[in-house]
Amino acid sequence: MKKIFIAVMLLGIFTLTSVAQDFTQQKGAEVCSQKRTKMILPELYSGYSANTPRHSYDVQNYTIKVDLYANYFSPYSKAFTASNLMTFRVDSTLTSIPMHANNTSLVIDSIRLIGGPLLTYTHASNLLTVTMNRTYNVNEVVSIKIYYRHNNVTDASFYNSGSSGYIFTDAEPEGARGWFPCYDRPFDKATFDLTAKVPSTVRLASNGRLNDSTVTGDSIYYHWISRDPMSTYLMVMTSKVGYTINIVYWHPPTHPADSIPLRLYSPTTANSSTIAAILPTATTYFSAAFGEMPFEKNGFCYVPNSAGFTWGGMENQTLTTINSWNENTTLHEYAHQWFGDMITCATWSNIWLNEGFATWNESYWVERTGGYAAYKSMINSDASSYLSSNPGWAISVPSWDVTTPDANTLFNYAITYCKGSCVLHLLRYTLGDSAFFRGMKAYATDTANFKLKNATIPEFFAKMGSIAGQDLTWFYNAWLYQPNHPQYQNGYNFTNVGGGQWRINFLAKQVQTNAGFFPIPLTIKFSFSTGSDTTVRVMNSSNNQLFSFYFNRQPTAVTFDPGNEIVIKTATLILGIDENTPQIPGEYRLSQNYPNPFNPVTSIDYDIPKNSNVKITVYDMTGREVAVPVNEFRNAGKYTLNFNAMKLASGVYYYRLQAGDYTAIKKMTLLK
Repeated sequence: MKKIFIAVMLLGIFTLTSVAQDFTQQKGAEVCSQKRTKMILPELYSGYSANTPRHSYDVQNYTIKVDLYANYFSPYSKAFTASNLMTFRVDSTLTSIPMHANNTSLVIDSIRLIGGPLLTYTHASNLLTVTMNRTYNVNEVVSIKIYYRHNNVTDASFYNSGSSGYIFTDAEPEGARGWFPCYDRPFDKATFDLTAKVPSTVRLASNGRLNDSTVTGDSIYYHWISRDPMSTYLMVMTSKVGYTINIVYWHPPTHPADSIPLRLYSPTTANSSTIAAILPTATTYFSAAFGEMPFEKNGFCYVPNSAGFTWGGMENQTLTTINSWNENTTLHEYAHQWFGDMITCATWSNIWLNEGFATWNESYWVERTGGYAAYKSMINSDASSYLSSNPGWAISVPSWDVTTPDANTLFNYAITYCKGSCVLHLLRYTLGDSAFFRGMKAYATDTANFKLKNATIPEFFAKMGSIAGQDLTWFYNAWLYQPNHPQYQNGYNFTNVGGGQWRINFLAKQVQTNAGFFPIPLTIKFSFSTGSDTTVRVMNSSNNQLFSFYFNRQPTAVTFDPGNEIVIKTATLILGIDENTPQIPGEYRLSQNYPNPFNPVTSIDYDIPKNSNVKITVYDMTGREVAVPVNEFRNAGKYTLNFNAMKLASGVYYYRLQAGDYTAIKKMTLLK
């Protein structure tokens, strides 16, 4: 779930709408994106300014104590008192601590250094700056306690439904600063300790485990402790008078004696049994693909539309808030426990690592029972939604790290969710299932760099590339940092070259004017007058790239992308090649084979700037010639050799291009 947010400057107050909506038939990603359509408000925020906090410290833990007892009774005020014991490590020499705290929502009463004096502070323009008692040096660990109050105001952080008995927080992307002072940026993860006082008729849930609940008179104190660090926007408390709890358990395959509780909080009118039944299966399924769910507990709190939670779902770490027990929505939000919570985008320009992944996982979930066809059907649906509603910006825009964009941009359904899902599918198509899933698991289980930490798009692709054995910079530069999608106007022709041989020329041509070139492997199917069809796969690394294929059968038809794996594109294919299209390269070139490593077929692109005798020779590690796949006169042009090493043993080989006076050698690896 994503929501209209408070960024650095809070300028006004909005009004929630409470239009009823049926979420049961929608995709989880669609439901997840919809808070942006559920609010009417002026622009509440601006981007970073000269006063924006510089991150000179790393928060280790927030310990919040909050008194909510009176909030459950008429007049159902949103005002409460609280304290925040914040422990941090100094990252660079400092004399003051800047943090986020919305002026409209929060009033600061006093701040004390633990083991020291009261501290002075300023609170203006939604920034709380605490003046320390001395200069603190790198690696010192410091704790300060902030005593504060939340005003009786409506904000994008703290919600009180009134007589229906729901009180909850919701904070993405930058709303945590509306209910407690904090450093409210996703890259600063900390553990979280919450003690909340409520009436004894109330059940209150939060992140992590329930450490204890203590009854005192007509009050109960819930004490929740999160063992695992999280970003501030994922810190939550959700409660209701008369909540029921349905607890099921998941047993990790590596420690089957362990019982991880999966807690589902519901009003008596919303039965959670169907979702409870599938959660252990979903946990096992996602754990098998991406490493075991790492948290000591997980759960869901049902908060209906009528209580003010009108936007479907929000994947708070270990405690998702959800609007309906819809399987799509539940599984989308649950996938976030791996992608978004366990690994969180470092900044908002990297939100694809959260939402693109969770949306893709909806399709991956149906693949469990329906196979690839069911998976592909949902991916095709995402592609259709994107193509019909594309607003024309990129999935990732670097300037979002300077100025957080409005919610219609950051959480746009067509771009962030649908196109995001499709691009992850394109990565699966590009790498193949083996490398893709090995890479995804290696990324999600990398405790040194990513697990329970943050990530950026380049870091993710560096990890995937290390597993796949290739540099994937070209992929994300095109498909994530460019807007729009390729528009193909491809052409082909057949030539009888004599001696029973036929040549098929295929011109891969992109004509979009609203984006640059999109490199991607192409799958092309050839039909013949006799025998079965043949499908080849080549790397389309430049525009107007000419591929030539030779067969000893007469071709009759060509099909581009027969499985529609390049799901976000438009394409036409005609018999005939535009003679006005530049096809003659300016110089000789031998490209690295793709894929590499390979088994048993790989593509080798090469450019011939003038008519030449061309020879390509393959050698083993000893220098012994093992194959000569090309040895003939070629006209000037761009060519692709599909080399089949089925008869060769696994190992390292070299291939050499000789054309005119030009010679080049490259290395390739065959893994069977």
